[in-house]
Amino acid sequence: MSIRLRWALASAGALAVLAVPGVSRADEASAPPAGQVTLDVQTVNGSGCPAGTASVAMLPDNTGFRIKYTDFRAEDGGNADPTAIRKNCQVNLLVHIPQGFTFAIARADYTGRAHLEPGATALERSNYYFQGSSNNSYADHWFGGPLDGTWRATDITAAAELVYAPCGATRSLNINTELRVDGGTSTAKSYISMRTSDGEVYTIVNFQWKQC
Repeated sequence: MSIRLRWALASAGALAVLAVPGVSRADEASAPPAGQVTLDVQTVNGSGCPAGTASVAMLPDNTGFRIKYTDFRAEDGGNADPTAIRKNCQVNLLVHIPQGFTFAIARADYTGRAHLEPGATALERSNYYFQGSSNNSYADHWFGGPLDGTWRATDITAAAELVYAPCGATRSLNINTELRVDGGTSTAKSYISMRTSDGEVYTIVNFQWKQC
């Protein structure tokens, strides 16, 4: 397994370029299939997504899917529970696609809110893998205080390094996301969450399609 990450300590946004052993070339990319693509959510588990607090929906143009969270937050300091410094959520789903196509995870965009006191740090970590795959690479995004507002993070897989689902086989896809916060020396509370200011919570995962 190989991985190259662009690390960032940022006040508002970060980018990670993820590279894992690939089986494709950039010129194999195809437009999304015109036929129906559906999702079958197998499980949603983790301290960051208690029952009923996360949902998954396919994007209408078949370019990927959206995950919405309502209770995904890590915090430290103040009256925070000591166990709240790390929260995670793993989504396991089946993607049902038209015959003759397969897909890889090309990009994921994360948005949320954070309040970090001076000296505090926060981490958003994510990884994506198909059932039975030995590739289990991850991308990290670090944020440093002082910060009070919206944060954004993007994972991009290099075109030549995309890992596609096996053609003709149905394999579950796992998306594991983690939030951590370290309040540093401050006694005030710091937090990072997947909730934006208007209450809309988005993680957008984009596919790269190709024909088998």
